[in-house]
Amino acid sequence: MNLLEHLQWRYATKKFDPTKKVSSNDLEKIIQAIQLSVSSYGLQLYKVLIIENPEIREKLKPVSWNQSQITDASHLIVFCNYTDATSQAIDNFIEQTAVTRNLDLERLNGYGDFIKSKLNEKSDTEKTNWLKSQTYLALGNLLSACAELKIDSCPMEGFEPEAYNEILGLNEQGLNAAVISPIGYRHHEDDTAELPKVRKPINELFEIV
Repeated sequence: MNLLEHLQWRYATKKFDPTKKVSSNDLEKIIQAIQLSVSSYGLQLYKVLIIENPEIREKLKPVSWNQSQITDASHLIVFCNYTDATSQAIDNFIEQTAVTRNLDLERLNGYGDFIKSKLNEKSDTEKTNWLKSQTYLALGNLLSACAELKIDSCPMEGFEPEAYNEILGLNEQGLNAAVISPIGYRHHEDDTAELPKVRKPINELFEIV
């Protein structure tokens, strides 16, 4: 299983080589992998920013604990969840489903109403946590796709979401920066690349019931 080899190879890259850039062809593959990510009800209530602009990344670095990956990596990927699951967003999804699958919209309206009712059962805190968690599903696909392409990555929560929201103008779009990941190529001076992976033993991590 090649995926296991790829996952053994990857690690959270601490030092990127700023001279090496991800090709447009590989970036497109990563984009498609993220697009194919699973999400609750299939709604994909998030947006993914691919930040190349060096000036913007310089502004983001101080509010990312001054971590060098923000500016040295080839691209900075910012996963942003929508701050609300609006009825319009659900209606749009139902309409897209009808068009994509060539179905009568009337047949799907009941499913749309079901989604709305289940989300309305959540408290504001539960809904916020649920919306944010969707971005991590997409992040997983990013990490796996990068590993297969031998592109390095580093998922990060070490940043100030409120500052990101302000710098990137996310508040006005009803978005929130949830999790980020620089991608690129490891620097030959990154000693952490050679460290053995620390993971729980399988018999401790898993239990068959």
